[in-house]
Amino acid sequence: MRRGEDRAATRTPAIRVVIVDDQSLIRIGLRVLVETEDDLEVAGEAGEGRAAVELVRRVRPDVVLMDIRMPGTDGLTALREIVADPALTGVRVVMLTTFEIDEYVFEALRDGASGFLIKDAEPEEVLRAIRVVAAGASLLSPTVTHRVIGRFASRSAPVTPHERLSELTEREREILGLVGGGLSNDEIAIRLVVSPATVRTHVGRAMVKLQARDRAQLVAIAYRSGLVR
Repeated sequence: MRRGEDRAATRTPAIRVVIVDDQSLIRIGLRVLVETEDDLEVAGEAGEGRAAVELVRRVRPDVVLMDIRMPGTDGLTALREIVADPALTGVRVVMLTTFEIDEYVFEALRDGASGFLIKDAEPEEVLRAIRVVAAGASLLSPTVTHRVIGRFASRSAPVTPHERLSELTEREREILGLVGGGLSNDEIAIRLVVSPATVRTHVGRAMVKLQARDRAQLVAIAYRSGLVR
């Protein structure tokens, strides 16, 4: 085998992306952007939620970039179907929205989205989002978390503790509340006078016990469970 062929054979598989938006111009722009990167590839496109779910089931992408608001089957409905399908456990969904604090953003995070992007985000932000989510992290910075929580905390939504909340230790509950409040692992470590590694361990255990897909969903669980002060 020649040297070039050897490198090709050992290359890390590209991150496969599905693009879902009812505006063809948005889809074209995202496709062109993704296809310029050697480590990314477009696995398919869809213009509405029902077609998106069928496409995702067929091609099993790593990441889905999906508009929240679409005619017909919207992004939230499609998100719920993808998250509920055991065969699609490894698929991560990033919701696309026109406004940073869209009225549906919190609902999307609660239902299993790994984060969200503004449609006019810089190209570098979009590419970083795809890679971050594909790696298993959530696309929800502490600053954005504060803003999301601030927006929805003003609403009189009833407290509905997660059915498995009682399985958490006292320390895990405390850290869950801090995660929900928008603190990073390092900030939590400083506040509790423990190491960041200890915080990561507790966060990981809380995710397993609560069956949360990622940190973004932990934020939603903490808020709904009344742990955010």
